[in-house]
Amino acid sequence: MSSPDMKTIAVIGSGLIGRSWAMVFVSGGYTVKIFDNQPGQSANAITEIKKQMEELEGARMLRGKLTAAQQIQLLSSYDDLAQALEGAFFVQECIFEQLEVKQTVFQDIERLVGEGVILSSSTSCLVPSNVFSKVQKRSRCIVSHPVNPPYYVKLVELVPHPETAADVMDTTHALMTKVGQAPVRLKKEIDGFALNRVQAAIIAESWRLVQDGIISVRDIDLVMSEGLGMRYAFIGPMETMHLNAPEGLEDYMKRYGEGIRRVLTSFGPVPDFFGEGSKSIINEMCELIPSDQQHLTARKERRDQLLMHLAKLKKDD
Repeated sequence: MSSPDMKTIAVIGSGLIGRSWAMVFVSGGYTVKIFDNQPGQSANAITEIKKQMEELEGARMLRGKLTAAQQIQLLSSYDDLAQALEGAFFVQECIFEQLEVKQTVFQDIERLVGEGVILSSSTSCLVPSNVFSKVQKRSRCIVSHPVNPPYYVKLVELVPHPETAADVMDTTHALMTKVGQAPVRLKKEIDGFALNRVQAAIIAESWRLVQDGIISVRDIDLVMSEGLGMRYAFIGPMETMHLNAPEGLEDYMKRYGEGIRRVLTSFGPVPDFFGEGSKSIINEMCELIPSDQQHLTARKERRDQLLMHLAKLKKDD
């Protein structure tokens, strides 16, 4: 079986997630071979990565012990899948979220690699049993779902296929830890995994509160960014409860459990995100941040800068 001490990783797909994964892996000293089936795209990705790394180095935010130049030297680009996979112990697939395409890609990969190579998907919404259904040896398969952008947000959800071998989970966990990510293990697959299920619950109640005229779009975002998010950037909901009662979690539930139950039973149905009622919410959001590329790009850059500083703060804490 593969080991995180081996040094070559293949990244399949050179879009935003593929580039981010490549940057994460080279920051840990791994040789990374980037493949894209569109001629020239993987080479373009390295050009973009080089620019980002030099900017990060200038801002003293580059991850890892190697310089930007040293990390860039670990990258290579390929238009040929077989060449990209040669020598890799771990394959991270990062193509778009279309099940049939992912299934075909993993079929092609399996034909070209040895039995000990781990096959990992970055999918955010497709369960492993579907993604890897056409792979012959599914014990080597796992989903490693990052949070966008993974270079600044370190969480990775490790989701096993029902047949995934324990040592595949262990090796992937060790690899992600070694490159500075924060891996969490799901014990079995579930639609939406953990992060997106929690996120969906927050989205649904936020949408309902705005749609029911309880609060504005701006203010519900402040509820998270200036309220819950301040705590959740460092401790999760379980620890938050544990610390918010004199005698811990059991005491918290004795004090507040019935109130939580009462609020939960008042939740409405799943909102209609596409009907007439959604238009006023979308318009309100677009008044705050227009949806043209200039405004969206500026806000994304601001987001990434803030995440970069938060990551540094958490690291130094």
